[in-house]
Amino acid sequence: MPKDLRKNLILLSMPSICFYFQVHQPYRIKRYSFFDIGKGYPYFEEEGEGDLNNRFVMEKVARKSYIPTNKLLLNLLKKYPDLKISFSFSGVALEQMEKYAPEALETFQDLVKTGRVEVLGETYYHSLAFLYSKEEFRKQVMMNRRKLEEVFSVKPRIFRCTELAYSNEIAKEAEKMGFKGILGEGVDEVLDWRSPNFLYKAKGSDVKLFLKNYRLSDDIAFRFSERSWKEYPLTADKFANWVSQVNGSGEVVNLFMDYETFGEHQWEETGIFNFLEDLPEKVLRNKDNNFLTLSECTERYPVRDEVDVPWITSWADMERDLSAWIGNDMQKDALSKLYELERDVLATEDDDLIDCWRKLQTSDQVYYMSTKGMGDGTVHNYFSPYGSPYDAFIYFVNVLNDFKLKIKNKQKNYAKGDKAKV
Repeated sequence: MPKDLRKNLILLSMPSICFYFQVHQPYRIKRYSFFDIGKGYPYFEEEGEGDLNNRFVMEKVARKSYIPTNKLLLNLLKKYPDLKISFSFSGVALEQMEKYAPEALETFQDLVKTGRVEVLGETYYHSLAFLYSKEEFRKQVMMNRRKLEEVFSVKPRIFRCTELAYSNEIAKEAEKMGFKGILGEGVDEVLDWRSPNFLYKAKGSDVKLFLKNYRLSDDIAFRFSERSWKEYPLTADKFANWVSQVNGSGEVVNLFMDYETFGEHQWEETGIFNFLEDLPEKVLRNKDNNFLTLSECTERYPVRDEVDVPWITSWADMERDLSAWIGNDMQKDALSKLYELERDVLATEDDDLIDCWRKLQTSDQVYYMSTKGMGDGTVHNYFSPYGSPYDAFIYFVNVLNDFKLKIKNKQKNYAKGDKAKV
C-alpha cells in the first residue's frame, strides 16, 4: 500500500460501531445406537428434557436469552434513535422458533420492524456446503433468503457465511448471488499491519469486506465473566472508552458475536444485561461515535485496501480456520460420507429426506466431534451435548447408515413405480 494512503488512514476519525449478532440453533442428533439402525426411529429428539431435546433447548434459550435481550434492545432502540443493530438467522433456528418459541420470533420481528435492525443472509442449514458442493451451497443461501422474506419481509444485502467462514472464493460466490458486502474474521495473519477498523475489498471481486474486531468482540462474548481477566469486571463505561480510542485511527468497529452471549453463555447473574443496557449511552456520550448497520457502512465509507485471503478463515478457536470442523479424521470422514449422498438423495425428490440430509449438514454436528485440547477443547466441550467427541461421531454414523437404508428403500419403490414416501 502507498505510504500516503497509510498516512490518510491514521488521520481518519469518527468510528461507527457495527453490532452484529448471529442467531442459530441446530437440530441435535439423538443418541442413536447401532441397534436403532433400520427401525425407522427419528434422528432428532423433540420430547422430554435435556440438551439433546431440540424443543427443550430452544425454549430454554428463548426464555433466558432471546426474549429478554430482544425486549431490552427494543427499549434501547426507542430510547436512542441513533442505535443500529444487525442480525443473521439460520433457517433451522427460525424453524424451531416457529414451532417451539413463537414469542421469541415475534420479538425479533418487532425489532426488524423498527427499521433500524438489518438482517443479513447466510446458509439456511448453517452448513459447510461451500467446501463440498457449490450448487448445494447456493441453494441453501437462496432458501435462507426466501425464509427471511417470508418471516421479516426483507431482502438481505450483506452475507455472513457459516461460522464467519471467509475466503476470496466465498466472496466471489456472495457477489454472484447479489450481495454487496460480506463478513470475515479479522485474522492477524490476513491483516498484517492493517487494522480491522476499516472497510476493505475482497480480492477478485467488488464485494465490501467487514473484518471482525475479535479482541473487542471477545471481551464481551468470552471474557466478560472471567474473573481471572485483568480487566474484570468489564463495565459499559470502560468498554466505551476502548471504542473511543479508535477515534483517529479507524472508521468502523465491527463487534460480531453469538446472540446467545446475552443470557445463555453469559448468564443474567454476570451483569451482562446491565452492561448492554448501559452501553449505548456510554458510547454515544462521545459525539464522535455512532452506530450503523452494515449496509449503511457500505454507503458511508470507502474501501481502503484490497485483502487477499486465498485460504478459508473462521471465527473459531486459536487457529481461526476450519479445524474446529474438519480438524480430525472423524470429522472429515463424517462430512465426506454425508456429501457423497448428494446425488442419490436429491434424486429421490422426497422433500423429507432432502430436508433431513441438509439438517445433518449443520456445522454443529461435526463441531461436537472435535478432539482439540486446552482452551479450545474446553469451549467445544461446553457446547457439546454429548459425553465425548467419539459419542458424537458414533451417533452420527449410525444415523447416516440408517439414512442410507431409507434412500435405498426409496430407490426400490421408484423401481417398482411406487413413489410413496418411505
